[in-house]
Amino acid sequence: MKQRPKSGKHKLRRCSWAEGDPVYTAYHDREWGRPSHDDRRLFEFLTLEGAQAGLSWLTILRKRENYREAFAGFDPVKVARFSSKMVKSLLRNPGIVRNRLKVQSTVNNARAFLRLAQEYGSFDRYVWRFIGGKPRINRFRRLGDIPPFTPESEALSRDLRQHGFSFVGPGICYSFMQACGLVNDHVAECFLHGRQLPPART
Repeated sequence: MKQRPKSGKHKLRRCSWAEGDPVYTAYHDREWGRPSHDDRRLFEFLTLEGAQAGLSWLTILRKRENYREAFAGFDPVKVARFSSKMVKSLLRNPGIVRNRLKVQSTVNNARAFLRLAQEYGSFDRYVWRFIGGKPRINRFRRLGDIPPFTPESEALSRDLRQHGFSFVGPGICYSFMQACGLVNDHVAECFLHGRQLPPART
């Protein structure tokens, strides 16, 4: 474990984006890059990453509990049943991003998510095929070395859109893959760099 002294104490070195805010730090240490195989959790991050489009990830993390409450704990079965009346109600909810396209997309994506889960046995089985079934551990030295998207995220984006999903561009899909541990992009100075990580802790 790489460490550096600071003010007489040892402080873990992290990816630079995780420093400075306790919400980011907790997310970085406990979740980002850790593999997830739980369908509800995969739907959660697919939803949150889509909601983040055009905004900061920190904004979405701070609204995460509001999203969980608004979208039935990210249960795709329940979200798929949301009516137009419920969508209108969500657009009055100040705790989430009140963008009609994004809210309606979440409902439509839940329906598409369930169709894929039925076809493949689970969404987990479907999505992990795009990186060969096991986490890809990258070894980037600096944050600037990490690409905004990859051929795998482009392939996932293209396939999801063909199955009726929206707000799933290649960049969003790559962020989703990072968040759910399909890829591990912790940089060289980070204490989580180059490691096979255990499942996420929330």
